[in-house]
Amino acid sequence: MAAAAGSGGVVKHLVLARFKEEATPEALDQLIRRYAGLVDAVPSMKAFHWGTDVTVLDTHEGFTHVFESTFENTEGVKEYIAHPSHVEFVDEFLALAEKMLIMDYKPAATN
Repeated sequence: MAAAAGSGGVVKHLVLARFKEEATPEALDQLIRRYAGLVDAVPSMKAFHWGTDVTVLDTHEGFTHVFESTFENTEGVKEYIAHPSHVEFVDEFLALAEKMLIMDYKPAATN
């Protein structure tokens, strides 16, 4: 199945993360609140959801958290990445993250 082409259409930005052992629950709570606050700071970011791993099988490869941001198109993701609020946030995120995986995709339906 071919990947969706072009910059139009909704794009989901996924971040899977494993945080350092020294990252306290309070620090993670503050980090997640700052991440969620980017929806108000970055016009191209339309929605934000997050959660922790509940995988029954041992397939998570150590990732403990998932973060999903929604954008109207790939241009919106580019604007988000370059936005000063995001750039500042990334430094905070990286200070606590041990490992991450980032992927952008266009949701597709199979009917």
